[in-house]
Amino acid sequence: MSIDTAKGVLGDATIGELEESLRGTVVRPGDASYDTARSVWNGAHDKHPALVVRCAGTADVIRAVEFARSQDLLVAVRGGAHSIAGFSTCDGGIVIDLSPMKGAVVDPVRRRVVAQAGLTWGDLDHETQAFGLAVTGGLVSSTGVAGFTLGGGVGWLLRRHGLASDNLTGAEVVTADGRVVHADAEEHPDLFWALRGGGGNFGIVTSFEFALHPVGPQVLGGLIVYPAAQARQVVDRWREACATMPDELTTLVNLTTAPPLPFLPEEVHGTRVVVLAGLHAGDPAAAEQAVAPLRTLGTPIADLMGPLPYLGMQTLLDPLWTAGSYNYFTSAFVDPSDAAVDALLRHHGASPTPSSELHLHQLGGAFARMPADATAFSQRDAGVLCNVIARSPDGADFDAHVAWAREARADIARHGHGTMYVNFTGDAAQDKVRASYPDAVHARLVRVKDAYDPTNVFHLNQNIRPSSAG
Repeated sequence: MSIDTAKGVLGDATIGELEESLRGTVVRPGDASYDTARSVWNGAHDKHPALVVRCAGTADVIRAVEFARSQDLLVAVRGGAHSIAGFSTCDGGIVIDLSPMKGAVVDPVRRRVVAQAGLTWGDLDHETQAFGLAVTGGLVSSTGVAGFTLGGGVGWLLRRHGLASDNLTGAEVVTADGRVVHADAEEHPDLFWALRGGGGNFGIVTSFEFALHPVGPQVLGGLIVYPAAQARQVVDRWREACATMPDELTTLVNLTTAPPLPFLPEEVHGTRVVVLAGLHAGDPAAAEQAVAPLRTLGTPIADLMGPLPYLGMQTLLDPLWTAGSYNYFTSAFVDPSDAAVDALLRHHGASPTPSSELHLHQLGGAFARMPADATAFSQRDAGVLCNVIARSPDGADFDAHVAWAREARADIARHGHGTMYVNFTGDAAQDKVRASYPDAVHARLVRVKDAYDPTNVFHLNQNIRPSSAG
């Protein structure tokens, strides 16, 4: 059976040759597994690729890239498939699906892990915590290791150990011409620099090597919920506390609506609240003193901050972030001035759905100490990362919700650095991508793109366009 693509028709014999060359599988429209294979976590993106190649290893990735180029197919690359901006799927092209590639090898003596690109953070944390080790991972365990790391990687260990990409020590990459290269500080150093914050622009990373750190298995972390009536006080006192907070403690303020959870009083369900979340990843003896100021930012509705397994903290938010809802993220690096807080609170009051949220991610610590030229991630002097999330469980009125998020972001960004975090960007607009990198960094990223993907085969991402694209 032939298959229509965005560029022409693929014959059955051509697809059969591809299948015979793989250890993995090819999923076509009409196959029983097609709808499952084409779906992503973010329900806002409902695409119909011509083929999904489920890769069993690096050799399959090489063959899929060669096939895509030979047939002039649009290429989407899938790791964990959260797909905030919809880049891990496409219409009429080929999805190179890395999700079956879930190998992980931990070296507890060297404190290193080699992780294949199909792993989620839940998968990787399971392996590393067996040795009491961890690296900065996603705030939701279903987040893919690959996309998260390539865009930077903001998580609970950020202030103690930096971004996920800061801890990347090497990567295996399949380039646009089907070569396999190893990138680290010695081999292909420019490519290695670009992979640490430049996104999936430069090739398909099939495995990552990370530095690991002693973390857990028990930590002090959790949530403290305050009423929205105290929002200004809570945020102001949080700003003050951040100035003297130890690097071991990373916190996040979430302006949201109380879900119907059993630990919250029923009369609070559906009302606007301020949630303070945090993790102390240091000496347990110092943890309680470090988090004590967070308990007195206001009068809590619920205080759920206490000892718990690190794996418990990594999965704490999972029930609220299941697959299938329509999601739109947008972001801004800001300094939390009075005017910025005014804007946040104003848009919190106008949030369109109970699942719409505004997050303030605390930065600083190890994140800020990374030399500015060491990685492509460049916003080291920002005090806070604001993430605005529009969410609709069934897609109802989603366009209106997205409009709210964009307006909120534009208002808040006036008090910031003018830059965005590529992992929290639901748009592919070139002006937003360009504004997220200083001129010198962007120029260097273009040079790396020219060297490894001059024809922009990998452009379903927050795209760094090669020189040939103008």
